[in-house]
This record gives sequence, C-alpha cells and structure tokens, in this order.
Amino acid sequence: TATDEGPATKTGEAECSSYFGMVALGDCSIDSAKRNGKIEKVTHVDWQAHNILGIIGRYRVIVHGN
Repeated sequence: TATDEGPATKTGEAECSSYFGMVALGDCSIDSAKRNGKIEKVTHVDWQAHNILGIIGRYRVIVHGN
C-alpha cells in the first residue's frame, strides 16, 4: 500500500524476462523491489515494459519510498 510519507528518499528496482510467453525468469514483484532498495514504506511505484514481437519481454518495477 502506498503511503503519504512526503518525498521519496530511496529507490528499489526488480526485473524479470519472458520468452515466447511461456518461460519467465526473475522476480519483478513490488516486494522484491522494496527489498532491493531497503524500502519500508512505499510512496509510489513505476513500471517499464519492453517487448519484441511478443517473443521476448523485459519488465522492470521501480519502487520509490523511505
């Protein structure tokens, strides 16, 4: 749950990939991004997706917080 804790001072990222829509590798969960950024309270979450013809997908979750 996002909180109203003022401006974010930390950022954490998590990435994963998908191949042929059948095989997924990595952990792009919000919990993983929080852990990577040592974030206790989330202020907001961004995400990015790059997909090549539905064959290869790369996904990134970016968590901001304190």
